[in-house]
Order: sequence, then structure tokens, then C-alpha cells
Amino acid sequence: MDQRFTDDNPRGLYFLADLVNAVRDGTGATPAGLEAVIEAHGGPPWRLTETTAGDMRDAAAVVAGILDLSDEDSAAEAINALLDQYPARPRLERVPGRRWSLRATAPHDAQPARWLLSTAALALALWLSERGYCAWGRCAAPGCGRYFIDTGRRTPQRYCSTRCGTRVRVAAHRDRSR
Repeated sequence: MDQRFTDDNPRGLYFLADLVNAVRDGTGATPAGLEAVIEAHGGPPWRLTETTAGDMRDAAAVVAGILDLSDEDSAAEAINALLDQYPARPRLERVPGRRWSLRATAPHDAQPARWLLSTAALALALWLSERGYCAWGRCAAPGCGRYFIDTGRRTPQRYCSTRCGTRVRVAAHRDRSR
């Protein structure tokens, strides 16, 4: 099991980052790919068509737009707009093997993209209000650009993974050595 799901970190935001990254890199662009990401994070058992998958890709682009924001006032404004348009219906739920989580639930007749945007609105609002700043971003490593959630408490995170951070530091060291 992914270590991110066993600690106190924001699982809803990991879902958003993973979904946006999967759509961006093509692995989640298909209905089956999107279903796999949703299932991996304990989401509803959607069976997506090409049309609903397209709507989900569009919704992922909206989420990516917010994850690209680093100014907390702009992020709050964008998140509030999402909350206005896609009100979250929060409920406490327990995914098997995990702790209780506050999650957005979709009405029985809700489309997957609406559920995604209400989930995003709730998760991003909670994280921004808890942290007080945009604790997310895009990897600064050349050629990467994957989205990440910053769970650190000290300096802001710049890279999506230890691998990308190490790659950049090694390249900088080699450049200095020349």
C-alpha cells in the first residue's frame, strides 16, 4: 500500500494530484485510466464512458489551474468559486484499512466531473485553511512538471519526489565541478 495513505496526510489532495498528473501524462486519459486512479484512492465505482471521461479531463484541468496558483488570495478566490458552483456535501467515511476521513459525497444522480470538482473544492479549501498558504505546486525539475502536495513543515517543497530533487542537485554539482 502507498505510504501516503497510512499517515495523517491529506489523502483527498493526493487523489487530485495523482488524477491531474495521470491526465497530463496520458496514463489517465482513458476511461479505464481515470477509473483506476479513482479506485486507487477509494472513490466511487464509476464506469466512465468516453463522454464522462472527457468531462473528467476538463475537470482535472480546472483543478490543475488551482494547483498552479501560489498566491493564497487567488487560490482562495478560485476555491470559493468552485465551492459556489459545486457545493461539497461532506460526510465522514471510512475506506477499508484507513481512518475516518471527511469526504465529499456525490448525489446519486451526480455526474463524475461534478463529484470531482466538489471533492476538489472541499479538499483544497480544508488544506488552504489549515496551512494558510498554497501547500501544493508543480515540480521545479527540468522536464518534469508533475503536481505535488506539500506536506512538509519547514521550507516549501520544490520537487514532486526525492528522485527529481536529487537529479537537480546532482546536475548542479556536476555543473559546478566543470
